[in-house]
Amino acid sequence: MKQKAPSRNTVTTINDDGSRNFVHPADVRGLWTMLRRIAGAGLIATYIALPLVEINGAPAVFLDILHRKLHLFGLTFLFQDLWLLFFAITGAGFLLFFVTSILGRIWCGWACPQTVFLDHVFRRIERLIDGDAPARRKLEDAQPTAGKVARRVLKHGVYLILCALIAHLFLSYFVSIPVLYRIAHLSPLQNWSTFLFVFALTGILYFNFAWFREQFCIVLCPYGRFQSALIDDNSIVIGYDEKRGEPRGKPSSEHGDCVDCRRCVQVCPTGIDIRQGLQLECISCAACIDACDGVMEKLHRPKGLIRHASLNALAGRATRFLRPRVLIYLVLMLAGATAFALATREVKPVVLSALRMRGAPYFKDGDRVRNNFMLRVANKRPDAHQYTISVVSPLATLEVAGGNNQTVDLAGGADIQVPLILTVPLSDFTGQFEVKVLVGNQDGEIENERNIPFLGPFRE
Repeated sequence: MKQKAPSRNTVTTINDDGSRNFVHPADVRGLWTMLRRIAGAGLIATYIALPLVEINGAPAVFLDILHRKLHLFGLTFLFQDLWLLFFAITGAGFLLFFVTSILGRIWCGWACPQTVFLDHVFRRIERLIDGDAPARRKLEDAQPTAGKVARRVLKHGVYLILCALIAHLFLSYFVSIPVLYRIAHLSPLQNWSTFLFVFALTGILYFNFAWFREQFCIVLCPYGRFQSALIDDNSIVIGYDEKRGEPRGKPSSEHGDCVDCRRCVQVCPTGIDIRQGLQLECISCAACIDACDGVMEKLHRPKGLIRHASLNALAGRATRFLRPRVLIYLVLMLAGATAFALATREVKPVVLSALRMRGAPYFKDGDRVRNNFMLRVANKRPDAHQYTISVVSPLATLEVAGGNNQTVDLAGGADIQVPLILTVPLSDFTGQFEVKVLVGNQDGEIENERNIPFLGPFRE
């Protein structure tokens, strides 16, 4: 199968008639490839470890939808606390913008789960079973034989197993590893919704990693679409030194350093020619850098014909790292991170809420005024704790029924509702005042408090 020549005007992975042109990137060795594989292995290990490693009695990352909780690196958020994540997501978003404005599309090539699993898992398996790039293209064009069918069955069987494992790993972030283990040993009919979810996700992952592949980055990924708005001529991208490389040709004094070996095109996972300039499909994987450096080393020429550099640097101009957009992204990133850090300080390990019971806001019982509340106390910790509810009032004549100096034992993640009846003599009520409800732990430390207004008839 003849490779389609890359062009800036069309996507290399799509033929002129709209059919799919499969890219078979050649393997490459070099410094950047080795660093990417180390980073990829570390990220895959992290994905596996996050639902396994416990912090403060809960997985490091656990989206417990069933109990409406989010465990995040030792912090526990109820769904009512999820507004705090706005600041975390905002800070993370502007961190990505900040990094992109300086280092280009480094996220895509080094840390995106799509790239991590595709390049470091599925394509490695494909090379192991089907061979190198020429062997894979030859096998694709070959007529069906027993050997080809066996390779296809083996490869796609391994793909399906891996996709199922990834789907189960993803599910473990929502149900926890122990629950997932129990579910896996039950009949699918007992947990049919979970089974269908894993089945559907496995199919989506298989379609993506076995067929769609780089099209996700080129067609679907929103980050890939708006990266051109984040990158400018001062961003560090992967570029071809045209001044040094041109004119291309066989090694001689009449030609530049580029010998037009097309090695950079052969190793590109999206099928572009980096010598045509920075393009949307480039994910900054640096495979072309290692490929070109290997050729330059064999020719005893300086490395770096293709390298990490800004477009200004490649044109012989100075690179400015401190620019208005970089400073704006940095300020917004720090603002989101600071707001999240300050807001999480207000997150308590025990939830205390007080709602006025249905009916009138207050009741007159002869010469007394009564307010009725329902307290809710929730233990956000994963283990059992004992809590004491107490009431502090500015009026010494306040009478409390149902919730004063009451001790409650709550299991991990459990909650309880306690009625709180407050009564004062009508003669002592001179206007609205606030009563403080406290929740303390078994060591006497106050872990949460709430001020609730005591209402009564208007007094002139």
